[in-house]
Amino acid sequence: MNLPELFRTAPAVFAVEDEYQIFVPVSAECLMWVEINGECYYDDSNGILRSHTTLHRMAVPCRVLDDAGEYTLCYRKVIERKPYFPETEEVVRHRFCFRPVQGDRIRIFHIADAHSRVESPILAAQTMEGNIDLLVLNGDIPDHSGKLENFDAIYRLCAEITQGRIPCVFSRGNHDTRGTYAENIAEYTPTRHGKPYFTFHVGKLWGLVLDCGEDKDDSHAEYGHTVCCHAFRKRETEYLKQVAQTREYRRYPYKIVIVHKPFTYVQKPPFDIEQDIYKEWCDILRNEIHPDLMLSGHLHRTAVWMPGCPEDHLGQPCPVIVGAKPLPKGEDGRAGFIGAAITLEAGRTTVQFVDDKKNILEEIQF
Repeated sequence: MNLPELFRTAPAVFAVEDEYQIFVPVSAECLMWVEINGECYYDDSNGILRSHTTLHRMAVPCRVLDDAGEYTLCYRKVIERKPYFPETEEVVRHRFCFRPVQGDRIRIFHIADAHSRVESPILAAQTMEGNIDLLVLNGDIPDHSGKLENFDAIYRLCAEITQGRIPCVFSRGNHDTRGTYAENIAEYTPTRHGKPYFTFHVGKLWGLVLDCGEDKDDSHAEYGHTVCCHAFRKRETEYLKQVAQTREYRRYPYKIVIVHKPFTYVQKPPFDIEQDIYKEWCDILRNEIHPDLMLSGHLHRTAVWMPGCPEDHLGQPCPVIVGAKPLPKGEDGRAGFIGAAITLEAGRTTVQFVDDKKNILEEIQF
C-alpha cells in the first residue's frame, strides 16, 4: 500500500459503541480529519484542531462509514503554529476502502499476548488469507508500557493485517498497566470516554469489552503502590449492570465478550483475586446477556473451555476461547506465535489455532 510519507502506518479503524475511532500514527505535526460523503470528522480538542501529537484520532458514526464503504484521510502539515497567522501546507488527501462486517458468517482473528512480537502474529493472521472480517487485539500487545514507542506494536499489527480496510477491537491487558506510560494508554488506544470497557456492534455481532486490570492484589510488591484496580473493577461492575439493563444486545444474533484475563478460571495464589466480583460478572452475563462465547488470552496457551468443564470455577456464561500463545525464538531467530481464527456461522462456532508458519494446529467446533 502506498501511503503518504507522513503516515507511520496505515490507519486502524476501531469499533467502540456506535462509532469507529480511526487512529493514524504520524511522523510530523499536522492537522487531520476524515471526509465521508462531504462530511468532515475532525481530530480536535473542543474546536481546536490538534497537531502536537504523534497519533491522530477521529470518531465517525458506524452507520456512516458502513454505508459509504470508503473514507478519505485529510491533513495539513504544520509549518509553524504561531498564536497569530499560523502557517500550514496545502491539504493532502488519501482515500481508503472499507469493508464493514456483513452477512451471517463472521470471521475473526484473535491476537493476545504478543508481548511486542509483530512479525509472527502477522504471519499467523495470514493463515486466513485475507478473509478476516474483524481483528481482535486482546491485551498485552506491547510487553509493557514503560516506553511510548511500545504502543507502535498495536498499530503495526493493525496496519499489516487490516490496511485500514476492516474494523478492529482493542482490549487492554495486565502488562499494559505497567510502566511510565500506563497512565496514558487511554490516549493511545480506543476507549469509551477514557474507559477501557465498552460495548460495540459490527454487522450482526454485538460485543462487550471488559478489563480485569492487574492480575494480583493491589498491594503486591510487583506494583510498588502504583495501582488501584479493585476500585476500578467495582466501577466496572456497575457499568456491566447498566449494560445488562439496556437490553440492546437482544437485537443481535451473535454476542461475544472480549477480555484479556479469562476471569471464570481461578488461578493459584497470588493470582486468585476478586472471586466475588468475577462471580458477579459471570452471573450477570449468564442470567442477563447470554453471550455466545468469550475470547481471552493471558494464560499463554490455547484451549476451548465449555461450561461445567474442570476449568469452570465461577460459572461460565458461555464457552471460553483462550486463544493466544507466544512462542520462544526458533532457529530463524524469530519469536513465534499462535493465534486463533474464529468463524461464527449459522449457530456454529469454528475455532482454529494457527501458528506463524501457517499451520492449523487444532480445530474445534461447538
